Amino acid sequence: METYRLAVPTSQNPSTIQSNHPNPLEGTFNNTHITYGLPFQEAAAKHLVSTFDASRVYILASRTLATRFSALQDLKDALGAKVVGVKIGLKAHTSWDEVLEMKQECVELNVDAIVTLGGGSLTDAAKLLTLVLANEVHTPADFRTTLNILLPNQLSTAAFTAHPPQIPVICIPTTLSGGEYTHIAGATEDATASKYQFMAGHGIRLLILDGALCARTTPVRLWLASGFRAVDHCVEAFVSTLANRVTEEHAVKGLRMIVPALLRVKAEAAADTEGKDVDVDARVQAQLGVIEGVAATLRVYTPIGASHAIGHMLGPFGVSHGETSAVLLPAVCAFNAKHGGDSVTQRQAALAKVLRGIPEFKAAAAGPGVALQEGASLAELLRALTKALGLPTTLKEVGIEGAEVVQKLAEQSLLDPWMLENPVPISTKEQVLELLEPIVG
Repeated sequence: METYRLAVPTSQNPSTIQSNHPNPLEGTFNNTHITYGLPFQEAAAKHLVSTFDASRVYILASRTLATRFSALQDLKDALGAKVVGVKIGLKAHTSWDEVLEMKQECVELNVDAIVTLGGGSLTDAAKLLTLVLANEVHTPADFRTTLNILLPNQLSTAAFTAHPPQIPVICIPTTLSGGEYTHIAGATEDATASKYQFMAGHGIRLLILDGALCARTTPVRLWLASGFRAVDHCVEAFVSTLANRVTEEHAVKGLRMIVPALLRVKAEAAADTEGKDVDVDARVQAQLGVIEGVAATLRVYTPIGASHAIGHMLGPFGVSHGETSAVLLPAVCAFNAKHGGDSVTQRQAALAKVLRGIPEFKAAAAGPGVALQEGASLAELLRALTKALGLPTTLKEVGIEGAEVVQKLAEQSLLDPWMLENPVPISTKEQVLELLEPIVG
């Protein structure tokens, strides 16, 4: 079993990772560890005792892993009497009301550790749950008055003033959205269906990566879509006007790990693999590449942009994180290239060169329906990648139709703090509508 403190791999071989490597998220999650190599349930049982001395565990599990697979039962069997509560099937994009319901249950059960088993919404829910448990948050109104919401024009002055989480969280992620590595949690206000970003503190203490679990339980489309979310982290960090050398190194390394790994999984799904071993290593490589993508934006803070910002608001309309990135990121890059100066186009050209230099991507981009001309832009290359992965390319494909819905999306997107951090700052509804127009479908 490998265990390390958010260490950046120095080669493509996971076994080379050592505990003395530098922490890519220095200043963010200094007390978080990652472990992989043991089955997830064995690793959880080991660390709940040896690392956290926990005896009253509350599990947040996806409905799929609880009902279609044995994963939740495997975890419960491994933890035994330590499991005092289980929440199955949370709402996507983290409901404030549901977090409050879970808080009350955790208080009554005297919970001393939380384990998540599943995708990104569970992770955000756990981060917010531990924050709510540590503070006087009893009603939806308290989310606004007691916790730290990130709003436009406040990023530079934002400070974490809430009481920090006290209950440790162990995450067992089954997607590649990467929220388990950040100190921010997105959550949706039920009364307005608006999603806000909260400074969530350092509640996640251990990440358990299990490529075999993901290969067995995560649908290929969900895996590829969430993987494109990881691509989004790398791209928006690299093209930021505030990118630095550290940003560039992590973003490039992340893309060179994630893109081939996703294409391997896509190729495997397209082939007749019945009765054959699945490509677990491709899952692990993608998981490790996610670390690089998040490190690109957080090790030396580099803001993300409009793809993440609009995507945050597209989520409550019923669109998964990964599919928001697949639809939006190429359009955002095209908008920025059109309206940005030379520095924007130069950074995009540099990253386009990186993509063209990935052999697996070059082969995929030459495939049916995704042929590219020499000198294709970053936006065109990213759109080719979405097509090669079989991901959606328009709002219509993800169920967003009608002028009123698009108008509402444009208005709500302006609430997200990263709109103004985009390489071309976006502050008006008209700008958002211009960006969205080519991908309405």
